[in-house]
Amino acid sequence: MDAVTPFDPAAEHERTRAALEAAIGRLGELVGGIGDLEAPSGVPVWSVGDVGAHLAAVYLAYGSAVTGDGGVDWDAVPLEREGTFGERIAAVNELSLGLLSGKERERLAPLLAERGAAFLRASAGLAPDAPVPAPWYGPGRTVPLAAATGLMLSETLVHGLDIARGARRPWTVSPGDAALVIGQAMVTMMPLALDAGRAKGVRLAFDLAVRGGPRLAVVVEDGAATVTRDAPPRPYDCRITAAPEAFLLVSFGRLPLWKAVALGRMRAGGRRPWLAPRLSRLITAP
Repeated sequence: MDAVTPFDPAAEHERTRAALEAAIGRLGELVGGIGDLEAPSGVPVWSVGDVGAHLAAVYLAYGSAVTGDGGVDWDAVPLEREGTFGERIAAVNELSLGLLSGKERERLAPLLAERGAAFLRASAGLAPDAPVPAPWYGPGRTVPLAAATGLMLSETLVHGLDIARGARRPWTVSPGDAALVIGQAMVTMMPLALDAGRAKGVRLAFDLAVRGGPRLAVVVEDGAATVTRDAPPRPYDCRITAAPEAFLLVSFGRLPLWKAVALGRMRAGGRRPWLAPRLSRLITAP
């Protein structure tokens, strides 16, 4: 296994905050330049305005979680406590579309800018490992602030792409921004997104090497997963080497795996390289 370079959590979190601020600015310009918010987006059955409304809800949820001011009635999420991660996220996503009135949608671009800035203000100066309530992921669930910031960035990048595809406007997901999402958010989120049913009885270890980004050990053992950054040497079943933006878009279902492989943006190696596609079946897209 190749040597890894330890990272500075505080410095990387500050870079993620800066990337989020820049992405929110780009998003505002994109949304502000679209005349028809009812146009189809890159998300099936969602309009451009629906994607923007979802993002506005995400910004509100994380901003309110950091400040403790509320803002969303998560008791209204129509899902029993034993629901799967995917079912809960689907219910939350559906709820998010109704949180903006028609008048608020008319000023979607400035609203996104205001709510994004509010999160950044509220979280300024907090430690990357500060716990942030995230009840939409399950009762009593918290995530580290670093993960929350990375998730905000991933939502902005991926849904910005969805809006741009629907509006036929340009939008980029840079390797640097994608690497920040993987390092800050995916260490926390990949275990939560594990399909426990598919993972039952499975014992697999993946070495995920992100070009120019973090290196993650993803270990699935009998219905549970752990993701460790800069893990000590150990035997792996499969090594996945990926360009960060390709891995991000494949993970969120915006780029087919076969296309990423064909373009040379992802490749598998190690003792059992044929196991690489199982990772995306075990850890599902939100």
